[in-house]
Amino acid sequence: MDRFLEMQTFTAVVDAGSFVRAAETLDMSKAAVSRYVAELEARLGVRLLHRTTRKLSLTEEGRAFHARCKAILGELDEAESVITARSAQASGLVKINVPVTFGNLHLAPLWSDFMTQNPRVTLDVTLNDRVVDLVEEGYDMAVRIGTLPSSSLISKKLASTRMVLCASPAYLKEHDQPEHPSDLARHAVLAYSLLATGEQWGFDGPDGRQTVVVNPVLRTNSGDTCRAAALKHHGIILQPTFMVGEDLRSGALVELMPQYRSSEFGIYAVYPSRRYMSAKVRLLIEFLAKALGNANWCAS
Repeated sequence: MDRFLEMQTFTAVVDAGSFVRAAETLDMSKAAVSRYVAELEARLGVRLLHRTTRKLSLTEEGRAFHARCKAILGELDEAESVITARSAQASGLVKINVPVTFGNLHLAPLWSDFMTQNPRVTLDVTLNDRVVDLVEEGYDMAVRIGTLPSSSLISKKLASTRMVLCASPAYLKEHDQPEHPSDLARHAVLAYSLLATGEQWGFDGPDGRQTVVVNPVLRTNSGDTCRAAALKHHGIILQPTFMVGEDLRSGALVELMPQYRSSEFGIYAVYPSRRYMSAKVRLLIEFLAKALGNANWCAS
């Protein structure tokens, strides 16, 4: 007897709650399903199911065996899906959600390269800073930045970024350069209102963790607006390296208090399940990981 078929049939009976519904699911006769379960019990030498005219219930041994069967069958499905995805040619639509600024700065230039490499793949890219429900809203994957909450989603880290305190040389020429986080209380601050810690900025430095409450002269839900105001010499910003990295390299902005480090965040591809991942999604994630992994703004 095929042990795999026995396990598959037994699991289907338990999950369906009846031999009849399991037979429909497996496209077998009810007699065949009953025979496979009976022969499984005979081979194992234990009763797995209590059968009555109205319902089925698992014995203690049946519960333990069912859990192991589910795990084994799940691993087999995953192994087959990985091989299928790798051997299949990538084609079809991939629906993606990405953050606005990061999407415009760093992902927009990549989409055409991916489509050139995979001409049968069509991309549907939505840019917003709202955390979408991938399953409910029908997204194949999303790019998210920050500390990921515990969830059923699967993630792959693509890159890292850190928050940098900075201002323009012209602003610093007119104001004393801050040397300690507490000095920020007397500076013009341009604050990103969606920052998880709000207007309480934290830094790790030589004297330990330091937290300061800032008093913004500008408060906005757009990091681009904060950056634009800083480049016009209006104050100090705390923004990620993926946004201000080029400004720091060119000297348009200057990092402040480098001995006090703010938060570092991961940049992740998140997707609903690693099981049955299509070739198009797998290739897109691998492409983004390679393209972003060596980005110069990832450097500390």
